Amino acid sequence: MEEGRTYGYVRVSTREQNEDRQLLALLGCGVQEENILIDKQSGKDFNRPKYQQLMRKMRPGDTLFVKSIDRLGRDYEEIMNQWRIITKDMQIAIVVLDIPLLDTRRKERDLTGVFIADLVLQILSYVAQTEREFIRQRQAEGIAAARAKGIRFGRPPQERPEAFAWLCEAWRNQEISSRVAAKQLGISHITFQKWVRENLGA
Repeated sequence: MEEGRTYGYVRVSTREQNEDRQLLALLGCGVQEENILIDKQSGKDFNRPKYQQLMRKMRPGDTLFVKSIDRLGRDYEEIMNQWRIITKDMQIAIVVLDIPLLDTRRKERDLTGVFIADLVLQILSYVAQTEREFIRQRQAEGIAAARAKGIRFGRPPQERPEAFAWLCEAWRNQEISSRVAAKQLGISHITFQKWVRENLGA
């Protein structure tokens, strides 16, 4: 049986052009440069040109190298789905360099090797998902505690010029329009209306 080809996949965001570290790692494992595909965009989904091209190129028996599991994406549910498609449906081995246990070539790709890789992937996914939930919970608790202490979030309120008081009074007496008052204060019409509502409610 002819030995399968070896491919590598690299992803960096458009804000961080630092694919060299990933490239060097893949080249060091024997992946040919012409078989390394690079996407320079977010990992939020799998609608990426080079990734889709890679999926069309690979055949059963091939091996895919990535530096770390998050190069495939940031949504761990989708990563697990892609892992299943690649290893089970397409019969392609995956090697994650940062995590040696995530290597479905182990023991000649027998059931034990694949099972260990799948188990490790699920554990990592669970830990990542749990950590995201903890972060959201801590953020919500921190915001609630700050609000209980009277801390206000968002932009600090814009300081009102001294002229606002008499311009507001002139507007209430229908001596000037709200747009004219706003223009004299150097603020937007919407801001003037907001200040008036706050002033009337005070």
